[in-house]
Amino acid sequence: MNQNVTIITGGTSGIGFETAKALLQKNHRVLIASRNAARGKTAISALQPFGKVEFKLLDLADPASIRSFADHVNKEYTAIHCLINNAGVMIPPLTHTVEGFELQFGINHLGHFALTGLLLPQLMEANRARIVMISSIAAIKGFIDFTNLDGKNGYKPMVFYRQSKFANLLFSKQLQQNLRSANSSTLAVTAHPGLAYSNLLSRGSGKEANLLIRKLLPRLIQSSANGACSPIYAATDPLLEGGEWIGPSGHRSWYGAPVVSTLGDQLYDEQTADKLWQFSQEVTGVTYSF
Repeated sequence: MNQNVTIITGGTSGIGFETAKALLQKNHRVLIASRNAARGKTAISALQPFGKVEFKLLDLADPASIRSFADHVNKEYTAIHCLINNAGVMIPPLTHTVEGFELQFGINHLGHFALTGLLLPQLMEANRARIVMISSIAAIKGFIDFTNLDGKNGYKPMVFYRQSKFANLLFSKQLQQNLRSANSSTLAVTAHPGLAYSNLLSRGSGKEANLLIRKLLPRLIQSSANGACSPIYAATDPLLEGGEWIGPSGHRSWYGAPVVSTLGDQLYDEQTADKLWQFSQEVTGVTYSF
C-alpha cells in the first residue's frame, strides 16, 4: 500500500510532534525537519512505534540549509503529498537570520516561503497535495511594515510575531489563488492551534521553556495534542477546497474542535499579499513556477 509522504517542519516537539504522531497513525510516511539534531533523534525514537518516520536537519534561518534540505527531498521522493509549515519562533530577543532579517519574519515567513517554492514541483506531482501553513490568532492584530523588516528601526517582539503570523496567512491565501489560477489540484490551507502549549515559549532559543512555564501553562491552556487538531484537520479533511482558515471552535478561537472560519477572508488584504509575494521572491531568490 502506497503511503502519503508528509513533511513537517519543527516536528520534534509540541504541536508538530503531535501532528506527526497522528499522521503516522493514519499511515502517512513522515519526514520531520528541524534545526536541532539531538531533539530530532529523541523525537524519532518516540515516533517510530507509530509508523515510518525520519529526520532531516533544516535551519529555516539559513538559505543554504533550506536549499540543501529541498535538494535531498526532491531526490528522495517523486511526489510529496503534504507539507506542514509548522516551525516557528515567538518573541525572541532581537536576532537576525543569515541574510539579516528579523528572526521571526525570517523563519516563520521567509524560510517557509522559500522551502515551499523549492518543493512545489514535487507537491504538484501528487493528486490534491496539501500545503498547510500554521499561523496564529496573533495574526488578527498583525500588519506588515516593509520599512523595518530587520527591526533596526525599533523592535517590539510581539508586534514582530504578529507580523510574521499575518504574513503566513497572506502567503497561504495568495498561494491558493495562484494554484487555482494554474488549474492545479494542490491545495493551500491555513490553520492555527488557538491557545496551546508548545516550545514556541522557549523564545527562539531552541531549548525547553523555563520550568515555571512548563509547569503552569499546561494547566491554563490546551495541550499540544489538542492544539494539533487544527493542523491535522487541515492536512486530512477531504472536503477542503483550499484557502480555508481553520482553528478551534471555542471562545475567541482559543480552544475546541477545529472548524473552518471566515476570519481568514476578513483579514486577507490582496494588495499587501501581492507586495509581500513579490518581495519574498526577490529576497529569497525563489521564484514560484506553476
